[in-house]
Amino acid sequence: MGSQFAELQSDVEPLGTVSDFVNEFIEAVKSQPVFEGFSRQETAMLSEYMECYGVPRDSVVLREGDEGDFLAILVTGKAVILKSRGKPDEKVVRRLLPGALFGEMSLIDGQKRFASCVTTEPSDFAVLSRDNLNAILADHPRLGNKFLLMLLKLSTSRLREATTVILPSLVDISL
Repeated sequence: MGSQFAELQSDVEPLGTVSDFVNEFIEAVKSQPVFEGFSRQETAMLSEYMECYGVPRDSVVLREGDEGDFLAILVTGKAVILKSRGKPDEKVVRRLLPGALFGEMSLIDGQKRFASCVTTEPSDFAVLSRDNLNAILADHPRLGNKFLLMLLKLSTSRLREATTVILPSLVDISL
């Protein structure tokens, strides 16, 4: 496996490789703009490097502040991304539907998780570990590079979105 995903909850059920559920995986991601440049064959090849897990409702699949070595894609079910902002009350940052990708920041930079993810109904996740990302890069460099460019596009999109949200609250410090 090579990822910490199954260690977060005792009731996580390993379901095998995502390639065992390739049609469900392709169906989940095909509507996502970041996957629009991926062919069915490329998506299926990617699924061979991912593990699938079943997770019950109200389970933590990412915990803010934990070390992280994987990203996940919601295949079925629903979940939310929560941010505590150093306070006891958590705020919903984003609601996730099938096809949503999350956890990419820690996969890329090795830093602690920026937010938590909790399921709101029973859900299945496709999980890509850092080790398996490196294996894709070694085995299929074109696919690996395409996937990394997709992650870069996703990250810049989220940065632009966050900047747009906080822009009105920034103080003008012009001299």
